[in-house]
Amino acid sequence: MALFHRKRTADTGDTTAPATAAVLDADPALAALTGDYTIDPAHSSIGFTVRHAMVTNVRGTFGDYEGTLHLDGADPSRSTASLDVEIAGIDTGIADRDGHLRSADFFDAETFPLMTFRSTAAERVAGDRYRITGDLTLRDVTKPLTIDLEFHGAATDVYGAERVGFEGSAEILRSDWGLTWNAALEAGGVMVGDKVKLLFDISAVKAAPRS
Repeated sequence: MALFHRKRTADTGDTTAPATAAVLDADPALAALTGDYTIDPAHSSIGFTVRHAMVTNVRGTFGDYEGTLHLDGADPSRSTASLDVEIAGIDTGIADRDGHLRSADFFDAETFPLMTFRSTAAERVAGDRYRITGDLTLRDVTKPLTIDLEFHGAATDVYGAERVGFEGSAEILRSDWGLTWNAALEAGGVMVGDKVKLLFDISAVKAAPRS
């Protein structure tokens, strides 16, 4: 999540050199974005897709969550992210299916009401692409998760709030977190795929400087 541009090499102007510390230079405009941010749920989306009946995908979102970012425009390794998602807010557009997903067969929202993510590392991959790694906790199981992100830019909105935007995704096997319920199909295969794609479309607002 660090915000950098690539420094040109002295002799050739080549911008394709490997992204090592020796060839990274902070962009003053992006470095100015350094600070603490709060994710704005009204302008963000956290969702998922999973294979259904072997032939199509079910899409859903989590409607209730809160999170924070710390962006460091001078040192990518110091950027961090924290996210708390309320499982009860899951929405796939079908009430019966949502109820089943909240039940003990899947998320067991009554016993484990939150899904959480706490970052442990961040890096710039290339251009506006970044990668953040951390611990995803679901159903009291904690495992590492890597999210690939694209930085969409920064702007001041009509209310004077400074915003940054990121879009990203990650793939997990739900069975790794104990979500193993399934049903066999007559023609072969299972009702619900194990691989789940997590989707993040984030708008975050910069906190006012502390006095």
